[in-house]
Amino acid sequence: MGNSAPVLHASRMSATSENRPQPPATSTGSATRVLDVRDLGKRYGATIAVDGVSFEVHRNEIVGLLGPNGAGKTTTINMILGVLEPSSGSIRIEDVELARERERALACTNFGAVYAPLPGNLTVYQNLRCFGLIYDVPQLGARIEGLLDQFQLRRFRDTKCGLLSSGEQTRVSLAKAVLNRPRLLLLDEPTASLDPATAQDIRALIRALAADGDTGILWTSHNMYEVEEVCDRVLFLSRGRILLEGDPKTLPRDHGVDSLEALFIHLAREPLAAKEHAR
Repeated sequence: MGNSAPVLHASRMSATSENRPQPPATSTGSATRVLDVRDLGKRYGATIAVDGVSFEVHRNEIVGLLGPNGAGKTTTINMILGVLEPSSGSIRIEDVELARERERALACTNFGAVYAPLPGNLTVYQNLRCFGLIYDVPQLGARIEGLLDQFQLRRFRDTKCGLLSSGEQTRVSLAKAVLNRPRLLLLDEPTASLDPATAQDIRALIRALAADGDTGILWTSHNMYEVEEVCDRVLFLSRGRILLEGDPKTLPRDHGVDSLEALFIHLAREPLAAKEHAR
């Protein structure tokens, strides 16, 4: 392989309340950073699931978190969402430390995944309204109506989500994921199981979300074509460690392979050798 790309240095919201904290204002020192993960670790007894991971996500940026099954991607996302407590390290969202001010940090965060479908016995509107109340979204009715148009869901407004196609359900999940106008959006394989045309439409919606407003996106996918098309930067994770970081369009060439998929396969099969080479 050729010269290495730069390596990182180590690598639900609560119920509605009138006292619910508002998303924090951005500090001068982190004007473009929505997520700052430092030396993050998770152990289960003697098993290390995540081992000293560090990375950042900036506004208007889509960062791909890549790696084989069992690499630690979902564990990392669950720690960022506050579902799992880290064994070590820190997570800051909008410069708010998650461990100390969990509710305030998560007020400007949201999540979407195909394996976390919305309740199928509720209509599209009912689902969005329920989650909007949980997130205490201001002017909720107007916000929902705008999202129905933005995600081309107007004709499904009163349709139960369980009757929608996979692509339609994904659009509803994305609409739910941006209800609170999150600064940090985590998407775990958002286009898995979708047909190519529908997946292309979803990718276009997600790129538009990143381009407009103040949102930064952390994205996981096993579709390397998709990653190269959508992501501004990728992080390769294996055995709980980040091995490589860089531009998905140039990383393969930098490492002497023809495609991002070929690089993914190499790192999945020879992670320790790749780590040593990166040094």
